[in-house]
Amino acid sequence: TNKADEILMERIRDETYLPGSRIPSESELSDELGVSRATIRTALAKLAANGLILRKQGDGTYVNARARDASALFGNLWDLVELIAGNGFKPSIRFLSIERRSATEKEAFALALETGDELICLRRLFYADQQPVILADNAIPASLLREPLETINGSLHIRDIFQMYFHQKISFAITDIRSGVIGTEACGYLGGEAGRAILQLQVALYGKNNLPLALGINTFDDSVLRLSLVQAWS
Repeated sequence: TNKADEILMERIRDETYLPGSRIPSESELSDELGVSRATIRTALAKLAANGLILRKQGDGTYVNARARDASALFGNLWDLVELIAGNGFKPSIRFLSIERRSATEKEAFALALETGDELICLRRLFYADQQPVILADNAIPASLLREPLETINGSLHIRDIFQMYFHQKISFAITDIRSGVIGTEACGYLGGEAGRAILQLQVALYGKNNLPLALGINTFDDSVLRLSLVQAWS
């Protein structure tokens, strides 16, 4: 994380930049913080990707007044156990694998790491009653691990895994929903025809002070589970 990232995040968090207010331009921030405009642009792109700011074409950049509300309303979307139970099924989790590997460029960007930094990757399969419905992959910075890797019980709720083994509490999540085609590997776990349409939920989990905790890819069989969103209108 660079200095500009931390300063802008802190100003949003402590409401130096009030919710709904316009923040200074790239050139103003570049001059004030003594960094290049490219650095500011990258910092703003991260804040926008995390839903903390909104960019209005030709009008500037604003603090998202609804960011906290949104994370509360859509909180259940990353909670796969709750999602399955909400569909009227009994949820269970099968722990498939855990491994250490290096972060890709995309993962490093999302988790505020350097490319090549070590990740802990959890793969789990979620069942609705006896039927496999979600293949879940989570990449977690290895630097957050506080207990021996071999003690991790991957069949626990992700919230409990973070509290017990990483000493972190999940504060909010941002979920990106995409449609796709199921690959051979995922099909081996979820069954059905290879090449059929599925949903992919890409989930970024954050802890206290907007600390990135995990990047998750959940391959989701929507022929079994319905995905429902709650939206508040003010």
